Amino acid sequence: MKPVVAVGLLLGGAVVGLAAVALHTIWWGLLLGALATAATVYALPAGWWLRASFGVGWAALVGYLSVPRPEGDYVISADTNGYLLLGLAVAVLVVSLATLPRPTSRRADTGNGPSAS
Repeated sequence: MKPVVAVGLLLGGAVVGLAAVALHTIWWGLLLGALATAATVYALPAGWWLRASFGVGWAALVGYLSVPRPEGDYVISADTNGYLLLGLAVAVLVVSLATLPRPTSRRADTGNGPSAS
């Protein structure tokens, strides 16, 4: 079930990223995209299957759309709004990956080791 949820959130992140890119040229569209993204990242629990998959999907789509098209034009404008959107993409990716839970040891602690007191 976890892989299905991860794929769904990956696609959901890509859809929200596409909406943010489509509206980023208008000030309220950029604000709406940033608030929707921030609320979703904040609401999703940390983990590979949830927050990280959404964040990777969002940042990957924004990153893909930042590459110039074959005609030579760009989907993301080279102005303040475009740079804010790219900065938001970096921030979403960093927060999504930096808040992953720490890995736990699979060995059972026997209590025979040195004390950390």
